[in-house]
Amino acid sequence: MVILIDLVLVAVFCVIGRLSHAEGILGDLPGLANTAWPFLLATLIAHAVLLWRRTQADRVLPGVFVWAVTVVLGLLLRWISGQGTALPFVIVTALTLAAFLLGWRAVLALVRRMRRRQGDGARAD
Repeated sequence: MVILIDLVLVAVFCVIGRLSHAEGILGDLPGLANTAWPFLLATLIAHAVLLWRRTQADRVLPGVFVWAVTVVLGLLLRWISGQGTALPFVIVTALTLAAFLLGWRAVLALVRRMRRRQGDGARAD
């Protein structure tokens, strides 16, 4: 489930990027695939490493790893494939994917912490 959430969010990032540049989405599926594949592949590789290491990918710290690999490897793959990697794009990519890939994990961590506190309070009564 965690990998699916991350892949969907990375795909949403790519869709938003294409829309912000008035590029096609449904009418240009090959263009969307060309934009998305470097980041989706990088996300899959990051999750494969976490799976191999038996790490819970829904935690914030492993999320930082997924984010870093997705950004760095995704941009590297994008550059190797001849796509643009201008500094403004790199910055937007890093910030947006941080919000997406770390944001939901941070909310989940907060919910877990609140539930633990509620559970501790119920036992104390």
